[in-house]
Amino acid sequence: MTLLEELQLLLEKDERIVSEGKLLKNKIVELTAKGDKKLISLLLSNERIKNHFFTKVDEVLIFDKEKFMKFINNKAFLPDSYTTFKNKIGLTVDGNYISQSKEVVLSWPYKDCILEGGQEDPDEKRKEVFHNEILAPDEIDRLLDPKAFTNFKRIDKDGEHPVEEIKPTDNLIIKGNNLLVLHSLNKRFNGKVKMIYIDPPYNTGNDEFMYNDSFNHSTWLTFMKNRLEIARELLRDDGVIFVQCDDREHAYLKVLMDEIFSRGQFISDIAVKVTPPMGLASGARLIFDVKENILVYGKKDPVTPYENLIEKEFIDRNSKTVEQYNMILEDEGVEGETIAKLKTSTGTIEIKRRCNYKITRIPIDEIDDVNEYYANNIDKIFRLTEPSRTGMEKTIMPDNELYSYYHIPSKGKHEGKQIKRYIYKKNRMLFLKDYAKTKIVNNKKTIFKMEYLSNIIAADWWTGIANEGGVKLNNGKKPEELLRMLIALVTKEGDLVMDFFMGTGTTCAVAHKMGRQYIGVEQLDYGENSAVVRLKNVINGDPTGISKTVGWQGGGDFVYCELMELNEKFVQSIQAAQTTEELLEIWERMKQQAFLSYRVSPKDIDANIEEFKDLSIKGQKKFLMELLDKNDLYVNYSEIEDKQYGVSEEDVQLNRKFYTEVGR
Repeated sequence: MTLLEELQLLLEKDERIVSEGKLLKNKIVELTAKGDKKLISLLLSNERIKNHFFTKVDEVLIFDKEKFMKFINNKAFLPDSYTTFKNKIGLTVDGNYISQSKEVVLSWPYKDCILEGGQEDPDEKRKEVFHNEILAPDEIDRLLDPKAFTNFKRIDKDGEHPVEEIKPTDNLIIKGNNLLVLHSLNKRFNGKVKMIYIDPPYNTGNDEFMYNDSFNHSTWLTFMKNRLEIARELLRDDGVIFVQCDDREHAYLKVLMDEIFSRGQFISDIAVKVTPPMGLASGARLIFDVKENILVYGKKDPVTPYENLIEKEFIDRNSKTVEQYNMILEDEGVEGETIAKLKTSTGTIEIKRRCNYKITRIPIDEIDDVNEYYANNIDKIFRLTEPSRTGMEKTIMPDNELYSYYHIPSKGKHEGKQIKRYIYKKNRMLFLKDYAKTKIVNNKKTIFKMEYLSNIIAADWWTGIANEGGVKLNNGKKPEELLRMLIALVTKEGDLVMDFFMGTGTTCAVAHKMGRQYIGVEQLDYGENSAVVRLKNVINGDPTGISKTVGWQGGGDFVYCELMELNEKFVQSIQAAQTTEELLEIWERMKQQAFLSYRVSPKDIDANIEEFKDLSIKGQKKFLMELLDKNDLYVNYSEIEDKQYGVSEEDVQLNRKFYTEVGR
């Protein structure tokens, strides 16, 4: 066996670099470049490969990364691999394929008004692109290490309480940079998340949240790549990720996700109507943009839907369903004479007249509880529709009476089964039981209209959602009904749902109401109009959104915590500053308390402070940001006992429990 063949067989043992039975050359290159421990251990397990790619120096084995990379990139290695071809078609950053990029986008778009910093023009904030700083590999050593958490609170209907333990089933809301939080969660939740839904910045510059989302295109792609890669590690093998985006980056995001999750794990591209075309831009556009897209990918195993029929509508007096299904077959009577026989591919159909039947229009105004009435009569309530069998039923019926026949459909949900159909007044009767279901909600039999989820969602859910959850937001908020349908599709009660662009907390609010465990991550403010406020409302019985549909009455709890800040405190102070005087005061504190970059000489800066004053406010902010060591934005878990960080004994113990008590 050649060395090349032996290496290929060895690498096939690492599932991370295998897709559809083929080795992923680009993934091997990526893992090699960052010195992946698992890959190196695998290489060391084979004596021949170890001797070829490792050199012993003073009894220490040194990995010849350059030699290995040249070997991997040689045309002789996987010459017919689709991956070789794949590496030639993809997204690039500065001429290099993004799938091989090791850059880490550190900063990300902050929300809320802190970005404005006293600017009179609200659009000015869009130009503050320096918040989306990119770090190269040689600037990163501890950045992605697990971080320490602090400010733990358990919140339930009785208020906030100290946290004594982090239970495996706890709901978590975490404040902090989402890239760093995801890496911190990986040990405890690796391979345990059933569903991820995210609504990241769209790179448009028009976000209601005041996202600084006008990224350079390549920066945005790198930003998303960093987060999607770690998100994939958190997913279960049968897990699903939903990523919502608009047309600005949608096509590029699709290619990126093909590379991270593989094209074979692509499930769907859902088009979602988010606004009606009426009144848009006064007719200035050639084609109105009324939709966004949700890209859907699985991780590894085939995904079987828990619900392929989704609850669409709680049936009450004002439901469209009640308008349509307004008749009841109180008594179907008995079969009478056969009036016609028709030969079909599945046999002979006998059309029979019904005798002594009773059909009435439902007296809606006389019914106190419409939902209860429809639930109790789901098998009898119907509406009329045009016949579908090429007009056969309509043609052969001599009058407007009731007829029935037995039929075996050749396709559809009743394929191969004998079913009974009715014709009334030369129209087919469609019974509510085929399009609705009942379930017990709050000890009461309740009925819902059902529908299949397709890759086009045209419902007007965005109308009137500004105040859903008791949190105001005119644009950018997602309707609870959309999240309910997605969550119901791929999860069951108790499954873990995650949203690391949490925003106003729609995903977590819906998961809470539906009995799913959840993790929400956001660089949010703990206060008014935040996701925390929304989830408090949920616990207290929030009546908006899907509450009526799922019978939500309140209850439950969640744990709130934050990444323990170091330099991040100065980042926020710099962002909030409005004057040069404030920034100079911050600089004085930075010299005493901050962890500065090794390249910074405070004496040289002080000697040229007049040049600093001559910069614009924006330039001054950018300059101070660049002085901070980005490896020390937050306290690392490995350093929680270092006295200089001032971590309380309580936080030390909770962090130990969080990182050591792994498992669910």
